[in-house]
Amino acid sequence: MDIVRSIPAYVWMIVSAVFFAWGEYLSKKFGLAPGFGLAIAVLVVDSIGTALWLPAIFERNSLAIMGTAWLLIGMLATVSIGLFVFEESLTHTQFAGIAFAFLALILMNS
Repeated sequence: MDIVRSIPAYVWMIVSAVFFAWGEYLSKKFGLAPGFGLAIAVLVVDSIGTALWLPAIFERNSLAIMGTAWLLIGMLATVSIGLFVFEESLTHTQFAGIAFAFLALILMNS
């Protein structure tokens, strides 16, 4: 457990969110061209992302704040993949929603 505690919680959260975003990318690929291999890849990558979340919550033990921060990181990564990889677009209302998500994290940490 010492090695787990030696790595800051935010590092675990970021790495977990990266795996979450990778899982979202694979999920979109699966949606475009379903296949058994992609389904297994989604399950494996998402499982790794969940496992990497555990040390962060273990270290900080604040589900409300840590969960909100993780969701924001994951959302930004997922939106970025949608925008830049799959050339999706967002409405002004959706951009406002992202801004409110940032505001929620700021307010929860004050």
